[in-house]
Amino acid sequence: TFFSCRTTAERVGLDKLAAKFREHNFNALLMIGGFEAYQSILQMYEARDKYPEFQIPMICIPCTISNNVPGTEFSIGADTALNETVNICDKIKQSAQGSKRRVFVIETMGGYCGYLATLAGLASGADQAYIYEEPFTIKDLIDDVDHMRKKMEGHLKRGVLLRNEMANEHYTTDFITNLLQEEGKGVFSARSNVLGHMQQGGLPSPFDRAFATKLGCKAVTYAVSLMEDVATKDGKVVCNTPASAVVLGLMKRQNVFTPVEVLKGRTDFEHRMPVEQWWLKLRPLLRILAKHESVYISDFIESSIDDVHD
Repeated sequence: TFFSCRTTAERVGLDKLAAKFREHNFNALLMIGGFEAYQSILQMYEARDKYPEFQIPMICIPCTISNNVPGTEFSIGADTALNETVNICDKIKQSAQGSKRRVFVIETMGGYCGYLATLAGLASGADQAYIYEEPFTIKDLIDDVDHMRKKMEGHLKRGVLLRNEMANEHYTTDFITNLLQEEGKGVFSARSNVLGHMQQGGLPSPFDRAFATKLGCKAVTYAVSLMEDVATKDGKVVCNTPASAVVLGLMKRQNVFTPVEVLKGRTDFEHRMPVEQWWLKLRPLLRILAKHESVYISDFIESSIDDVHD
C-alpha cells in the first residue's frame, strides 16, 4: 500500500491500525519510509502488550533524502537527491563565474540533518556548509565574509556557501545573503537560491536502484524466515522478540537488521535524526579544500584518531 503520508502510528491511532491489521489478517509488515516509518514501528513495538495484532515481523527500510534514519549510514533516495543537489550547485557556480565577483548562498533540504548540505558542499567545492549539528556564530559568518574578500583577490572570483534549511533559527538564508551583500560592497555581490523540492526530483541513481532492490530482497527473506519459525499449524504468526521489529540498513558495508528497541537510545527524537552521524568526520575537509585560513585542525585530529580506533 502506498500511503503517501507524513505521520506516525500514534497520530493515526494505534487502535485503528490494530483493527485494520486484524481485519486483513496481517502476518508481517514491511514499511518503506523516513523517520516517521522508523518511529511508527517503534511505537507499534512498544504497544505490543496492548495490541497483539502488532506481534508480527515488522521491518523498516529507510527511504528519505534527508538520510536521518537511525540504523543505517545511507537511506534510499539520499544518493539521488545528492546528485541532483550537486548538479544544481555546479550550474549555479557557472552562473557565478560568468557574473564575476559573485557569491551564492544555496539552501538545501534535510530538516535538521546536514547530510545533504555537507556532502553536496564537498562534491561541488563549496566554501562552507552551515548545518545544525555544527553550531555557528556571527563571528564565524564574518570570518567567511573575510575569506570571500581574500578569495576575490585571486583568480577564482566566485563563491558558494551552502546552508541546511534548519541550520539556525535566526541566521537564515536571507540573513546570510544580506550580510554578505552589505559587507562585500565594492568587492563582491551576493545572491540566494533555495533549491526546495527540485532535490526530490530526478530519476533514481544507479546506486539507489541497486540498493533498494537489495534491501527489498533481504527484508522479504528475513520476514519469511521469522514467519516460518513461529507460525502455528493454523497459520497464525506471533512474534514478540526485539529481533522481530527492526530497521534494515547499511552499516560499515554490511546490511544489518537492528532492533528499534536498541535504536531508541541512539535517536534524537526532537530533531529527528541519529545521535551520532558518520559523515560529520568529513566536515573539516570542507575548509581544507576551500583553502580557508580557519581550518578546524583540532576536529581533524580528533577525526583521525577516531578512525584509527575504528
